[in-house]
Amino acid sequence: MKNQSSITIVLLMNLSEVHATISVLFIFFLLIYLMTVFSNFLIILLVVTCAHLHTPMYFFLGNLAFLDMSYSSVTAPSMLFHLITKHWFMSLSECKAQMFFVMYFAGSEVLLLASMSYDRYVAVCRPLHYSQLMSWGICAQMAFFVWSIAFLVAITHMICLRRLTFCGPNRIQNFFCDLPHLFQISCTDTTINVLVLLIVGGVLASAAFVATFYPYVRIFRAVLRIGTSDGKSKAFSTCTSHLTVVIMYYASVAFIYLVPDTSNLLTLNRVVTVIYTLITPLLNPLIYSLRSKDLKAALQRALNIHRLHPDTTTRR
Repeated sequence: MKNQSSITIVLLMNLSEVHATISVLFIFFLLIYLMTVFSNFLIILLVVTCAHLHTPMYFFLGNLAFLDMSYSSVTAPSMLFHLITKHWFMSLSECKAQMFFVMYFAGSEVLLLASMSYDRYVAVCRPLHYSQLMSWGICAQMAFFVWSIAFLVAITHMICLRRLTFCGPNRIQNFFCDLPHLFQISCTDTTINVLVLLIVGGVLASAAFVATFYPYVRIFRAVLRIGTSDGKSKAFSTCTSHLTVVIMYYASVAFIYLVPDTSNLLTLNRVVTVIYTLITPLLNPLIYSLRSKDLKAALQRALNIHRLHPDTTTRR
């Protein structure tokens, strides 16, 4: 091991090996990223500025929009740079920094989705106690818990990563850096790191999974006891947007991290990874916007004010 030199450059997976498709992919991914940033920033702006959106549900939705925008900004700009320059590599320090923010935002989203499930459970199953159980103080504590726990998990893995030496091969099968890929290019025994990942990540993922889906078991039971079809439809309508986002998120994560990374599934794995990192952050605000009458009304009101503003300025 002493005779092996440490690597300083990490080679990334080339998304396109056909020259003719590079410009098409670049324009396509750039448009997706710009739409992701715009749509999520618009939701944050509406949640902050519209008084009737100052509710726990939209408070968490604003956090989710910020997470989606941040997660996409960690991976998409560098991928676009590599795509247009054809330089599919980055320094090891940049790779570690990207891995930290990927883990931080991904962990935060898992916990935030669980918090949003609890919010929907209280809204459907205990509506009379909603204002007490989901007060602003409790919502702030839940948000602080989400961001703090995710940060502690990410920084724990960063500290454990310092004990590893990386001496190649320095190629990873992804277009961004993630913890399992760094384990693969380490020439140091990663048993401790894998054990920490299994314990910390396993506990966090299991707790978040149960906290996300168990409230829906209670919700479904409560909805089935409702006598009228209109009542059932109204109750389900408050949860469908969040449940759709949860299913998309967990399905993508399960395929990327649980399905073996074999050569037969390499192309499909690339597609799912792109969907997870680029498409899902764009779909989340669209799903909530299409299902939420309050968001539609807030957006319509903002557009009407914008149309009236130039006339007011002209008269002045």
